[in-house]
Amino acid sequence: MDSNRIPPGPAPAAYVVGLDAGGTRTRAVLARLSDGEPEGEGVSGPGNALTVPLPDLTEHLTEALAHAVPEGPRGRVVAVAGGFAGASRTAPDEPGRTKAHAALTVALCRLGIDAGSIEIHSDIEAAFASAPGSPADGLALVAGTGAVAVRVTGRECAATAGGDGWLLGDDGGGFWIGREAVRAALRMADGRGGPTALGGCVGRALQVPEDVLPPAAPDPCGTASWSRARREAYRMRVLPAVMDRPPVELALLAPLVAEAARQGDSVAARILDTAADHLVATVRALDPRPGERIVVTGGLLGPDGPLTDLLAARLRALGLGLDQVADGCRGAVVLARLGCDR
Repeated sequence: MDSNRIPPGPAPAAYVVGLDAGGTRTRAVLARLSDGEPEGEGVSGPGNALTVPLPDLTEHLTEALAHAVPEGPRGRVVAVAGGFAGASRTAPDEPGRTKAHAALTVALCRLGIDAGSIEIHSDIEAAFASAPGSPADGLALVAGTGAVAVRVTGRECAATAGGDGWLLGDDGGGFWIGREAVRAALRMADGRGGPTALGGCVGRALQVPEDVLPPAAPDPCGTASWSRARREAYRMRVLPAVMDRPPVELALLAPLVAEAARQGDSVAARILDTAADHLVATVRALDPRPGERIVVTGGLLGPDGPLTDLLAARLRALGLGLDQVADGCRGAVVLARLGCDR
């Protein structure tokens, strides 16, 4: 043996990338193949594989990946797994899955990342895998911009309830709550509904002039102090302000409903109660078993989410418990690591 030979050092670490691409943002994280917590993170715009145009989806993925993966490790990324809203694994040519794969492949190529394994999952499959112990079977519920529940079997969606998008479904999600807020404000303005703080909240969020907004404290008997002329002007400002925006942006009004409910507004509280009822109905459609736990995620169901306590109370009555996860990134990393084992 040559005593002057320098022993080889440890091999450079191999990496995986996990992506969580939802209706509001795309998040990417970098982690070692072996184990450990994420070492890099990047965030960009919406990543819904059905509703975001392909060029925009590609740009958002590229931006998130560029921030998550420094140039040094890019040549050592061996697997990438993404959980995408609007994608599923029901068929190899499923439209959302195909589009997500195309956008992700281009984004990785732009950055010089030549991963041997690239897997597309639904965002809810990734979220489910993020739960403690990385379960392979059970129930999951996502309530953010939209709302969907699934039964996961063998890490893949076996049955789905809800998740039909802002036009046809997503009852109880952020878009639904935001739309209900605007509807309540418009009903207050034209006399079909009673007074609510949402009239002012919605108006300010949509940049309606102060001189046509409802009084700061509506009288309990109606809107007598809000003149008919001002109410007409309010409606004529609110309607085009909503129509000029992408529909899903109504989800940005959901926090206003939560705050109004905290301040004691009964209309806002009813909207949140009804939203929670919708989510429970979505879960029940999957025939949950007493004692079963449900992995939940999304902005409405976080530790301080406006629907967390309402949903938990309703599910406890059915003998069900909640496991909260922040998003699907941790689960996507798990799925990427598993992809290397196939």
